[in-house]
This record gives sequence, C-alpha cells and structure tokens, in this order.
Amino acid sequence: MIKQVSYDINTVDGPRHITITPDNEPLAGGDFYATGVFTLTDGVVGMGEIIFDEDMNEWEYNGIDALTYDEAAEIVEFIKNYKDPE
Repeated sequence: MIKQVSYDINTVDGPRHITITPDNEPLAGGDFYATGVFTLTDGVVGMGEIIFDEDMNEWEYNGIDALTYDEAAEIVEFIKNYKDPE
C-alpha cells in the first residue's frame, strides 16, 4: 500500500469510516520503503497504529480502546489483501 485508503467497518460503537495511511519512507529515485506501520484515523480523530513485523505476519495495534481486537484484525486482513491500483 503506497497511498492512503478508506475502509468502512461496523464496530461495537456503530459504523466507522476509517482512513488507513501507510507510513512509508521515501527512497532516492522516487520509490518508497514500506515500514509496516499504518496510521488509522476516523475523520480527524486518531485511532492509533497497526504495526506489522517485517514479514507482515505478526502485528500489534496500539490504539487505546478505539477498536476491539477483532475489529483491528479485520482491518489487518484488509491491509494484507489490499492491492494498489495500477
């Protein structure tokens, strides 16, 4: 994932429109290095970050009470399966 994307999720607090922003580091030549960190926001409200290991297998969510584990896991699956448009 290179650019931010939106994801709609039904949470225990009701539906939310989440913006997922990858924290990529720019490299020489215009390429990007994927850090495995994704910032989550709901409008202007920060919801924490999902942080993957270097193989994108293990992850942790550092948001405090913004999402349940299962809700964060749903977003993790979306990120893992997301394909950037060409």
